[in-house]
Amino acid sequence: MAAFSLQSAHVGYQGDIVLGNLRSATSCDNCIWPKSDSGNVDVPYTLSSKYSDSEKKIILGAMLEFETLTCVKFVARTDQRNYIAIKPDDGCRSAIGMVGGEQEISLHRSGCLKKGITQHELNHALGFYHEQARTDRDEYVTIVTENINPDDLKHFDIVPTKNLGMKYDYESVMHYSSTAFSNKPQQATIVPRFNTSSTIGQRYGLSRLDVGKINVLYGCDVCSTLLPTPKGTVSSANYPSNYQDNTSCVWLIRTPSQRVLLEFEDFDVQSSPDCDSDYVKVYGGASRTAPVLLEKACGGIIPPPLMSSSNLMLLEFVSDGEVTGRGFKASYGTVQCGNTFHQPSGTFTSPGFPEDYLPLLECIWLITAPEGFMITLRINQLNVEYSVYCRLDYLSVFDGDGPSAPLIGTYCGSRENIVGTSSGTSMFILFHSDHSEQMSGFEASYQFGRFI
Repeated sequence: MAAFSLQSAHVGYQGDIVLGNLRSATSCDNCIWPKSDSGNVDVPYTLSSKYSDSEKKIILGAMLEFETLTCVKFVARTDQRNYIAIKPDDGCRSAIGMVGGEQEISLHRSGCLKKGITQHELNHALGFYHEQARTDRDEYVTIVTENINPDDLKHFDIVPTKNLGMKYDYESVMHYSSTAFSNKPQQATIVPRFNTSSTIGQRYGLSRLDVGKINVLYGCDVCSTLLPTPKGTVSSANYPSNYQDNTSCVWLIRTPSQRVLLEFEDFDVQSSPDCDSDYVKVYGGASRTAPVLLEKACGGIIPPPLMSSSNLMLLEFVSDGEVTGRGFKASYGTVQCGNTFHQPSGTFTSPGFPEDYLPLLECIWLITAPEGFMITLRINQLNVEYSVYCRLDYLSVFDGDGPSAPLIGTYCGSRENIVGTSSGTSMFILFHSDHSEQMSGFEASYQFGRFI
């Protein structure tokens, strides 16, 4: 339930559900969108011209997770008869499933334009009711009726959902928040019977079970995994045994905040010219249209660490029908800021340079050169809060791929043209700021050179 629609002048059934002439509140038979010959479920859409480019970007970004993880594809409408028309009307609202003809989804510009809220309304349009409306909801949550006005009790109706053989999902983007329609500030209207510490009603994005339910309802033949935690591991199927042939799988890493850092621990993928047979490919976003962080990789050499510029990273693995290997295993976590570099040269700065950096930063940069090359780093300008032994704000440079590598130097104060060289193929740079004085930071450049 979108929080905005609770305060909207137009409150539909269960807050944000529009009941059309052909839709009842208790049934959604024959309301799913048809599957095309390609196996995809194409949902045509239009976007109101009243949205700004940045607002459209939020909506299109919310659609990407459906397209990456399911067989549902939102396609710009040409002349299709049945389509969704997304408009900034009153509140956050949608009908259930495919109604027919032009089908409005309302996403008001004030309060509704967030990824999770957009995905919530799109999920309604795909045929899903609220999670706490499931037939079995009383086995999992308690509705605190004394905290709900009598006129609002209808928003907590149970509908005869099919549930698709899937577990109840406290983390679903379709679940009400714990205080939805409360008549007392901050008092719960929904209390989980299990996992009582669980946060319900998140609008961060689709949950793993949300994705699974879409794939079951629409019979999607896709190999996809959503990884929505701050850190974890990812590996090919059957690892460390050999992976299967003729596969095409994706893993979408979506951390709650900050940037994603991916580090491979093992890599054994069939080698072929240009890695055209079996390969791993990594993108810095939620889809294959995002910038490529790792071009097709195969063979037995472990790829370098990779960092996205956002909280999203997509890993793709493809195998053909011939030789297989162990596959891969990698771990991921988050960092506030920084980057990974594999190009022969480059320049990077502290966040915001030459403006003052922010307090309480922990940024990392990892530079990786090919075999046979070393790295020369030049800190062109440094203007960082000075302290004895550089214990407050500082820039540390390590001769290796992490903070456990030998320290080349730790720097603070105001300096220019500090030069350091690696003894191997990697260099790790850490920038730290505390809560007190902030300054302009640093600018640095690097270059690869052959070992003599």
